[in-house]
Amino acid sequence: MGGLIRAHDRIKFHWATALWAGCIMVFTLQMWWVGWELRDYPDWSFFDFFVLVACTVFIYGAAELSLPVEDYDVASDRELDFLRHSQSLGRVSAGSMLAYFLLGPYVNIWMLGNAPIPSTVVAGIGALLMVLQLVKPAWFQRLTLAFASYAAIVLFLTA
Repeated sequence: MGGLIRAHDRIKFHWATALWAGCIMVFTLQMWWVGWELRDYPDWSFFDFFVLVACTVFIYGAAELSLPVEDYDVASDRELDFLRHSQSLGRVSAGSMLAYFLLGPYVNIWMLGNAPIPSTVVAGIGALLMVLQLVKPAWFQRLTLAFASYAAIVLFLTA
């Protein structure tokens, strides 16, 4: 983000990419919230710990790849085109979020004791949105609006 701020005059900004990155930040904060909720979890196993570490790695991957990176090649600003990035390499961010949503039910059901059907359905909707992002990059803008709505609903449900 710092590199993008420094290169602000060369960026081809797009609202959908910025919104996508904001949604990833929401899920990063939600992951911290879940981690705090597990502070008194009595039955830790190595597998439980591994799942939480994997979730953290996937959130980091999604955040790292959600925005383009300034490569300081002043001859070409192609890498600073937000929408182009989101529809190409930025899709790996969606793949990382897909893995995060696939692990979510384990944490919600087995570690937090939440009901299986709602936990699976909510994570499944997120996973479906990520699959669509991966296979339909031309729909990025519309899917990002759906992802933002989904993120708001998840925040409401988990707050």
